[in-house]
Amino acid sequence: METSQLLESSTDPIEQRIAKRLSSLRAEHGWSLEALAERTGISRASLSRLERSELSPTAAMLGRLCSAFGWTLSRLMADVETKPANLVPAANQTDWTDPESGYHRRAVSPPAPGLRGELVEVRIPVGATVSFATAPVHGLEHHLWMLDGWLQLEVDGTVFDLRSGDCLRYLLTGPTRFRCAGRREARYLIAMVHP
Repeated sequence: METSQLLESSTDPIEQRIAKRLSSLRAEHGWSLEALAERTGISRASLSRLERSELSPTAAMLGRLCSAFGWTLSRLMADVETKPANLVPAANQTDWTDPESGYHRRAVSPPAPGLRGELVEVRIPVGATVSFATAPVHGLEHHLWMLDGWLQLEVDGTVFDLRSGDCLRYLLTGPTRFRCAGRREARYLIAMVHP
């Protein structure tokens, strides 16, 4: 099912914290591994290995898990970090790279109590595609501002070609697909506002 997404585990501390938090989220929902497997399409065995930090999750896998829990990937990343602060120095901004596609995201302004917005910088390597099967939070407001490169973004079946300086605004209600279509990486900022 998702065997192409299963990669060797790492000793990366953030991946270990992600695994621990995903396990606790499943427990908070009162779901068995089987129940979570049904909701995500990820096998029970893979979920078990993920929760034990025996494999590194891909962006697509984390997207399906976050969607099942009703969370954004940014919220998960912020949740595994230490206490939030008003000032987020560049050195303290959490970043993560999908080991399969090379998709790289940096939480410039992660979710925080009392705030509905978050800001994420994303880099997608040349030729890479990253797909998310469902919206993590239905109606999540996105403002995507292209900083460099060429991105083809499919939102609910409509494809948008975005170049440096372009901005696309949309409500996230279904699947999305991000593809770097140019000869250099696609780099953009995405502002998310929770409903």
